[in-house]
Amino acid sequence: METGVRSHQGELFVHPLSNPGAAGICPEMLEVAEEASRAGDFNLAVEIYSSQLADLQQPDRGLCLRKADSLARAGRISEALDSYCIAASLSKLRPEELPLLVETIARTLRDKELGFPGALNGHGKSSGGEDGIESDGECGEDEALDLFSCRLCKCLLYEPTTVECGHTFCKRCLEDDSVKDCIQCKQKLNKKDGLPHGRRLNVVLSGLLDKLFATETKARKLWIEGELLWKTPNLSDALEKYSAAVDLVPSSGRLLCQRAELHMEMRNFSQAVQDTNSLCRMKPLWPKAHCLKATALSKAGRNDEALQEYLMCLALKPDWTKVKLEAQKVLSELFSSVFENEDLPTPLHPLQGGLTTRLIKPPALLRSLRPLTQRPGSSSQDSEFSVTKSAPVDDSSSRLSAPCPSKSDPAAGEDNIKSLAGVLAMLPAPPGGIKRKHSGDGPSAIFKPPSKQLRPDEASSLQTATVCGGRVVPAELLDSGDMECSLCMRLFYEPVATPCGHTFCLKCLERCLDHNSNCPLCKENLSEYLATRGYNKTLLMEEVLQRYLGDELAERKKIHEEEMKELSNLNQEVPIFVCTMAFPTIPCPLHVFEPRYRLMIRRSMETGTKQFGMCIADELKGFADYGCMLQVRDVKFFPDGRSVVDTIGVSRFKVLTHGQRDGYNTAKIEYLEDKKVEAEELVELLKLHDSVYEQANSWFTSLKDNMKSQILSHFGHLPSKDPDPQASPSGPAWCWWLLAVLPLENRAQLTILAMTSLKDRLIAIRRVLIFVTRKRPR
Repeated sequence: METGVRSHQGELFVHPLSNPGAAGICPEMLEVAEEASRAGDFNLAVEIYSSQLADLQQPDRGLCLRKADSLARAGRISEALDSYCIAASLSKLRPEELPLLVETIARTLRDKELGFPGALNGHGKSSGGEDGIESDGECGEDEALDLFSCRLCKCLLYEPTTVECGHTFCKRCLEDDSVKDCIQCKQKLNKKDGLPHGRRLNVVLSGLLDKLFATETKARKLWIEGELLWKTPNLSDALEKYSAAVDLVPSSGRLLCQRAELHMEMRNFSQAVQDTNSLCRMKPLWPKAHCLKATALSKAGRNDEALQEYLMCLALKPDWTKVKLEAQKVLSELFSSVFENEDLPTPLHPLQGGLTTRLIKPPALLRSLRPLTQRPGSSSQDSEFSVTKSAPVDDSSSRLSAPCPSKSDPAAGEDNIKSLAGVLAMLPAPPGGIKRKHSGDGPSAIFKPPSKQLRPDEASSLQTATVCGGRVVPAELLDSGDMECSLCMRLFYEPVATPCGHTFCLKCLERCLDHNSNCPLCKENLSEYLATRGYNKTLLMEEVLQRYLGDELAERKKIHEEEMKELSNLNQEVPIFVCTMAFPTIPCPLHVFEPRYRLMIRRSMETGTKQFGMCIADELKGFADYGCMLQVRDVKFFPDGRSVVDTIGVSRFKVLTHGQRDGYNTAKIEYLEDKKVEAEELVELLKLHDSVYEQANSWFTSLKDNMKSQILSHFGHLPSKDPDPQASPSGPAWCWWLLAVLPLENRAQLTILAMTSLKDRLIAIRRVLIFVTRKRPR
């Protein structure tokens, strides 16, 4: 017969009976016990299993295990250990028979000793810091990521390289073939940057990191050299590099982690244990630290201590399956070693006095299962792992021994012998600071080990990291001069990094690329960078400016906004494109290739006005006194920086003063509007308007097909006649369409453009129509 239950996620786990047909075993009662366990009434299950065992001449191993599981689930761990010990004395306990004991002890540590709200079946939160536990499982990070950490390797940026999206990583991390997308924004990374030497270091950030974190940067270099030697493999030289790095930054948990792993590969288990001891003191709530220490202790043959660390690891991260299996394996070996080495008499009956005493949980096993924290003043109802406060022990002692019961309390000896909690209370507390819960200290407090357990340099490094929660930027070392654009000689504003690794203000770089597609500093060809126009801000640089140079950045931003406000004033300083005639409502496509006009068009877009003036050239003044404002509808850029700008005329203006700015012309202007007429003048104007429109329509209709096709493709159809010709300040749209297509010189067109009388403009257009009709060949 096989029946039983297991707690993990509620699935059944069967402990087979040694002798299913033995007299005294009642299958119906076992089924009742199973149902009780499913219903959560574990104490009832324990009573049934106990009664079944009492009726047997010899203890049944399967029943003992079922009783032990039920006792564990009921929280009666001391009694559960009694049953497990009886089962172990009958036959070796296998690892797969111990998951519930491991889970229960770990959960008890988590809930009652560490003071974290636990989940019964290993579903407690173990990342993100929500319950006070630092993140990590098998591959999480031990260091809190700060501004200067690489998001790929989780360490200080080494040879920082900024990618197309603006995020920055270590160069060696980006060279890993598995890295295809940015881990932060998920943008696909371009492996072929168009540069002959691949990705380049961000020069400004590299210099900044060397200045602010000189020691850590040097340690990081040694660390990486050690990693490369380890892969060779040249383990001895690798260890030398790691040790030099640890001497520089003894508070780096990840570095200690790797050196401990290297020690284990070199079979230097005692050194690995030393490193993991330091690691657990620095990171008492990091599961991986305890797992690594457990592995080192296990390889060193110190299974009792290894079990403590595995249990602590599971208390912090209940769902770590790999560790759970290792803990079961070590616990199984401990049970086996105890009963293989001790000459224990074969028990005749569990109720025959003395068996529990004779099968007292052996000292090695007890040392492994003692609690890892202290909770003075807690009652036995809180936890079977609550212990009395005892003096700390020297960490140099590699193994703990169980002292005798206190002479001052002779009664304590007998009572304690009969309960796990009592035996555990006689054991000294473990070294190392563990965050724990006190009855009067609020939700959490730090249990600090004696100061002699940390060297002074370790203590100071640990204190700095703890107080600051990350890397501290020395204020006296950071200067605004480190963050100046080499083009404008001002603090970076919207910093962008080129593929060659240099950083400039976005506007400064664009102006330089208007003139030349090479980097202003190293002369590297940036034609592909220009073609893609991937001017994404360097986000790390932006964050550094905001966080550490906030006042200077605010002043720099104020200056930029004032410049933009000045540029967006379309009366005082209007940018002027000197090229051709433009008219209101008429499209005017432009091919922009001169650097000055690239800048002008870009500024009109950046300010949000999307407007500039168009004038024809003037030999004396530079450009004519009248022009038309153009509205940008679309801009298409070519790889070499040229662009095609789709614009349309919006309003006419008169130039009051001529000027220049950054190479292009500007003007102070006033806008022109037609003078409106009324009464008899309006009636006369309407008649003239209709007459000229019919004349214009007749002229266009009479044109040859090929000529009409060219006009239609460029300017579209003749606009319809306006019901109210005075509705627009610039007059009817068809007048400007006709003026644009009539074969007139620019000066004649300019004269009509400058007129503010619709009547005069219609008369002028009529004269032109009469002229072109007479001159047209028949």
